[in-house]
Amino acid sequence: MADGRMVLCAANSYDKKYYFNQKFANLPRSIQDDIHVISVLFTEDCGGIFMIAFDPDGEVCLQNRCEEEDITYDEVSAGLMIGQIRKNRAELLDCLSAYYRILILKEDAATVLDDLSIDTGFEL
Repeated sequence: MADGRMVLCAANSYDKKYYFNQKFANLPRSIQDDIHVISVLFTEDCGGIFMIAFDPDGEVCLQNRCEEEDITYDEVSAGLMIGQIRKNRAELLDCLSAYYRILILKEDAATVLDDLSIDTGFEL
């Protein structure tokens, strides 16, 4: 993306299409499935286009937008649903951020996991 964000996945209610960035093909299949379901359900409920991306610092960004002439797009529901995803799927989003920061940005794993308060169950 032009703003330095890297798209992980996107769903488009207009074209009924889902995009997954193959640079992340090594994510576990269960996580790929989870983000697929989240993205598609978002566009089915609210319409428009929904993206999960990483900002340059590795934070997960949930973005949505609609076409200008789309009168069926529900901006209020979209905002509420993004908040609900952030709350209910916080652990998944933290793990995605850790993955990106460690494997893509090459940050120190112990520091990243400590920053995000992720308990791995073992000492690093």
